[in-house]
Amino acid sequence: MIIFAIETSCDETAVAIVKDGREVLSNVVSSQIKTHEKFGGVVPEVAAREHLNSINIVIKETYEKANITPDKINAFASTVGPGLVGCLLVGLNAAKTLALVHNKPYIGVNHLNAHVCANFINSDLKPPFICLLVSGGHSQIIYVKDYDKQEILAQTIDDAVGEVYDKVARLCSIPYPGGILLDKMAHSGNKNAFNFPEAKVKEDEFSFSGLKTAVLREVKKFNTENLPKEDIAASFQYRIADTLIKKTKHFADKLNCKTIALAGGVAANSELRFRLEELKKQGYKTNAPELKYCTDNAAMVASAAYFNPIKTKDSFLLEVFSRG
Repeated sequence: MIIFAIETSCDETAVAIVKDGREVLSNVVSSQIKTHEKFGGVVPEVAAREHLNSINIVIKETYEKANITPDKINAFASTVGPGLVGCLLVGLNAAKTLALVHNKPYIGVNHLNAHVCANFINSDLKPPFICLLVSGGHSQIIYVKDYDKQEILAQTIDDAVGEVYDKVARLCSIPYPGGILLDKMAHSGNKNAFNFPEAKVKEDEFSFSGLKTAVLREVKKFNTENLPKEDIAASFQYRIADTLIKKTKHFADKLNCKTIALAGGVAANSELRFRLEELKKQGYKTNAPELKYCTDNAAMVASAAYFNPIKTKDSFLLEVFSRG
């Protein structure tokens, strides 16, 4: 089963061809980071226009890298949401058009399910497992009972992890993309320099707005010249990772599921990956996608189209949606 997939939910124009949900034949990503740097974040209208400019070029390169022709493709897929509507429409219309032209099925994919399915790429991971999904818009702990059966165990009641990373980066005058740069800066800092609080919330909740406020209070104690950015970054990152791993481990123990996986853009975070690796010493089996499959990409969309498609009587009637 060879699936051609397109991902355009935010600021990456991505196309991939994947066999049986696990073997990547080609995976091409055109990033818009340079375009949005001057704005300090993603501008939806600009992102949509960039997708329009890039999509045909990326599609052509994907076919060439896979050394495959359209007649060998079994189905075409794209992300339908959640995401930026204008951006999603570019991928949706491109994938539906390709499916119609080549008389093949079209498959719609949920962006969050795609992040979970990134764990199946180049791995032998199988359900059941607990998945910690952390991105710019979502923070969830998911019980993956089967490939197409998932239960949300916990989620944020305010800021998502990626969102709070970017906000803390701005507080420290770290330029866009702040979360990535903050992670790198933390390597040079002292994680014990600041004792940032962990929110006291229900078992099925995360909350990070209080942590963001605590960082703001500390930042205000310094002027721009003597702000200990590295120590703030390290202390903040330690608290985030500790909170996420501790709650994920709690649910793994509660459900007697000793396999834990990471997913989402923040799954590329170095501290989080280190803490996940440490769980192996406690008898857990762990999995994290390769770094290139953590951030938005089309290989994970193709994998989700194979393992966990959006089921509908007529997939060509599927429309995009902004929120999950």
